[in-house]
Amino acid sequence: MSIDAVLARIDRDLDQSLERLFALLRIPSISTDPAYREPCREAAQLLVDELNGLGFQASVRPTDGQPMVVAHYPGEGLDPDKRVLFYGHYDVQPVDPLELWDSDPFEPRIVTREDGSKMIVARGAADDKGQLMTFVEAARAWIAETGSLPVPVTILFEGEEESGSPSLAPFLNAHADELKAGAALVCDTGMWDKDTPAISVSLRGLVTQEFTVTAADKDLHSGLFGGAARNPNHVLARIIADLHDADGRVQIPGFYEGVAETPADVRAQWDGLEFSEEEFLGQVGLKLPAGERGRSVLEQIWARPTVEVNGMIGGYTGAGFKTVIPSQASAKVSFRLVGEQDPQALMEAFQAFVRARIPEDCTVSFTNHGASPALRIPLDSPILKTGREALEAEWDTEPLMIGMGGSIPIVGAFKTKLGMDTLLVGFGLDDDRIHSPNEKYEMSSFHKGMRSWARMLGMM
Repeated sequence: MSIDAVLARIDRDLDQSLERLFALLRIPSISTDPAYREPCREAAQLLVDELNGLGFQASVRPTDGQPMVVAHYPGEGLDPDKRVLFYGHYDVQPVDPLELWDSDPFEPRIVTREDGSKMIVARGAADDKGQLMTFVEAARAWIAETGSLPVPVTILFEGEEESGSPSLAPFLNAHADELKAGAALVCDTGMWDKDTPAISVSLRGLVTQEFTVTAADKDLHSGLFGGAARNPNHVLARIIADLHDADGRVQIPGFYEGVAETPADVRAQWDGLEFSEEEFLGQVGLKLPAGERGRSVLEQIWARPTVEVNGMIGGYTGAGFKTVIPSQASAKVSFRLVGEQDPQALMEAFQAFVRARIPEDCTVSFTNHGASPALRIPLDSPILKTGREALEAEWDTEPLMIGMGGSIPIVGAFKTKLGMDTLLVGFGLDDDRIHSPNEKYEMSSFHKGMRSWARMLGMM
């Protein structure tokens, strides 16, 4: 059957799709606040009811925290090897500060601008209720027009993404066989701009370390011991200064093992974007790129590994002044990984780097706060090819292959626990104000997002 009928159904039923989205947006499913435990369950049940109504076998699955929603489309007569797993999250961030909202965060509304463009305003509109509903509504249109989805589909909606996903790993471990599919689809990402879709083909990994340098067995008076006693702040400062050379390259031995150069065609695409490094840095009061010399800002944040010092503590930091030589000084350091960098090997190399710079009369201890590898979707992946073709057909422009400077733990879990590559396609924009007052989602993102997923389902 032609995709045109499915797309026409989406266009014709846009108002009804908005009504269903608004019903979900009205539920204050704030996962981090125990006071909203019941609304989280209400949101999960609403989604289950919607999916069961479409012919899915859906259920609310309890966890130690907020429930999961799992749904399977039976797919009788469909190729089981083509099954895909779609992931989204129904929980939202708190709304504070409430006084900065222009209206009730949980009473969604459509705002029409002077140029005629429209946006949906509500908590969760972009992150992630509007995004996940683009897929649900695309599935609805396929079923309404053809009586079936074109491929088998499993859906996993989480209720704790905004509070660190504490139940996710245990749930995946317990239900790996049930959830495994040929590929995963994740919508919690964005576009390059309102007219240009994007596929995130890489995610940087993350290693977090805290280390503490101890010298004397107590804090010392700087008049009595200054110059004679070792100052841990000095030791800490030298270690941190040694992490990078003058060109911004990390000096930890073996740090760049597994780091490949960005493919020339991808780098050329990035270089051709209308991206202003001055504007990017200027919006936060800066103007000079500070990473590896000779690398563009986009390459630095999308495709290069980093070492960042997130916090330094040592000595007296209260009001006024205290002439003290501290007994201890500590730093929190995070590493963003790319390519095939090994988190465990990097952690060990960093600790060796630090130990080599600890004076004989000092000691050092380390605390590990977590580690996950980087991920990259092979550029010749069939699921990536499908995504590119579907997005280009819908948006009439070639989608950008971009990197993500941050990490999405669920994508790593899908790869390590379920052995699946993930297609990261979303329709959010940088100015959607997610996690902030007056969160919004463009009407064009919602409408064309549904059409985009419908095209992708038909091509899989």
